[in-house]
Amino acid sequence: MFFIASKVLWVLADPGNLLLIFLVLGTVLMWTPWRRAGRRLATLCTLALLALAIFPVGAMVVQALENRIPPPKDLPAEVGGIVVLGGMIDQFVSEARGQPSIGGAVERLTEFATLARRYPDAKLIFTGGSGNLSDQTIKESDEVKPFLESLGLDTTRVLFEGDSRNTYENAVYSKQIGEPGAEPWILVTSAFHMPRALGCFRETGWTVIPYPVDYATSGTMELRAGFNLIAGLSSLSFATHEWLGLMFYYLTGRTNTLYPAL
Repeated sequence: MFFIASKVLWVLADPGNLLLIFLVLGTVLMWTPWRRAGRRLATLCTLALLALAIFPVGAMVVQALENRIPPPKDLPAEVGGIVVLGGMIDQFVSEARGQPSIGGAVERLTEFATLARRYPDAKLIFTGGSGNLSDQTIKESDEVKPFLESLGLDTTRVLFEGDSRNTYENAVYSKQIGEPGAEPWILVTSAFHMPRALGCFRETGWTVIPYPVDYATSGTMELRAGFNLIAGLSSLSFATHEWLGLMFYYLTGRTNTLYPAL
């Protein structure tokens, strides 16, 4: 139920979808006796889109998420294992085309392979099923193996977890198959996603070393004007999705704090 609700609510909460809905509503109202309200609503939506095109509002919020948990200054000599979260492969396109379709978060996999070579005795887990609401037949874990092999990683070392549909399930199912002991584990995911991921792992009672990758901002971004609506909407969508995820997970007991930190 949680999985279905989160997917449905996000369709309505996505900033781009909201602005389009209100813009259409304003346009329709302009052809009714409430045309003054329609003009105001359409004007507000237009101004909001213009602001997103000019100012990097979304990028600033993404940067705050990325800066929340810094990368580790030192790693231990030995670790019990390394777990990497999925979310970088389109398994449906990969299946259809016969080759991995990798998205922008490929650093999750490249750093995973690098850490695996650094710790040859560590357990390795890739966790990622299908986040698709209507199709659970093809799992991301089914399609990632060829790409990991192309990075020179011995995939016989890797435990592939394909039942998880969200970040909380990543943590729960990875702990079940990894059976972590006293030695520390390393958690690899995108920097903007690390606060929520770390909170989920802690909620399961699993203390991990956060290893954020896949940065989208410089970390010291200033509010500079430009003109790119697609980039503005995209970054705001990423940021809104993550902040809503943090709040939703905290309210439903899937993270231990609202805004996890070190």
